[in-house]
Amino acid sequence: MKNFFEEFKNFAIKGNMIDLAVGIIIGTAFNKVVSTIVSAIIMPPLSLLTDDVNLSNKKWILRQPTDSVEEVAIGYGELIESLIDFGIIAFTIFVMVKFINRFKQKSEDPTNKEVETPKNIALLSSLEKLLQEQNEILKNKK
Repeated sequence: MKNFFEEFKNFAIKGNMIDLAVGIIIGTAFNKVVSTIVSAIIMPPLSLLTDDVNLSNKKWILRQPTDSVEEVAIGYGELIESLIDFGIIAFTIFVMVKFINRFKQKSEDPTNKEVETPKNIALLSSLEKLLQEQNEILKNKK
């Protein structure tokens, strides 16, 4: 049991839990922004193109409401709006990751003199050069 708590402490201290919490908080806030963009900016022009049809109100009614029974319906319009939300979120995350990866690749390239190479990448690059030199020496001895 002590090992479990040690492992959890290491997990929390190393920042994994904090990174996860920050990601969830930012993701939640980003979801609200995207939902607002979809409902306030994207859907109104779409409703103009579809003769003022509001997608969120679209549904297939399976059972009509009566005095004693509630309506049973499948709200496919809400699904369409959620799919639009998802598409925008997925595209935005794709663009952000692509942007971040471009900078990451530049910083990890030991030949790029514009960006300071992280120490671990520089060390690996030095080791690679040493191994190549060693292989050349060994080839020449044969």
